[in-house]
Amino acid sequence: MSKKTNLWVDATIFIAFLVAFEPNLTGETIHEWLSLALAATLIVHVVLHWDWIMKVGVQFFRKLFHTSRLNFVIDALLFVASVMLMLSGILISRSIVNVLGIQLNPSMVWRQLHSWSADVCLILVGLHFALHWKWIVDAVTRYGIKPIGRVLFPRKSQPAPVVIPVEEK
Repeated sequence: MSKKTNLWVDATIFIAFLVAFEPNLTGETIHEWLSLALAATLIVHVVLHWDWIMKVGVQFFRKLFHTSRLNFVIDALLFVASVMLMLSGILISRSIVNVLGIQLNPSMVWRQLHSWSADVCLILVGLHFALHWKWIVDAVTRYGIKPIGRVLFPRKSQPAPVVIPVEEK
């Protein structure tokens, strides 16, 4: 997977997460469907990073650089919190379950779990973001800022140097 593809998938996930995090911003129906699309995008994210997950998972208890281990723990906790968030979201859903023809009677426990797991996800996304800050800056610079800069401020072509042949005597 290219770094550019990874940047676009990650940026999509991050923006969708921020928008979905506040249901009052979009309304409940859009919140639910956007969150479902976000769940699908997260599956793509996990698949794209599967090699890293397996490599670090296998070496977790061996000698391993501590940042990779910390990333793995944060990512694992984020995965668990995200699954709880999405499962509880589906169980308290009004729009998605109606389309599927399912009638649920959402309890206050599921609503509280949904709220709690959303807060935990927000904290863990912030930590994940912080741990990957150097990569984010590098990727945004390489695939965002530099290409835009080349379009807005193209280099002026330099005239070819004039070569005057020297005659031998």
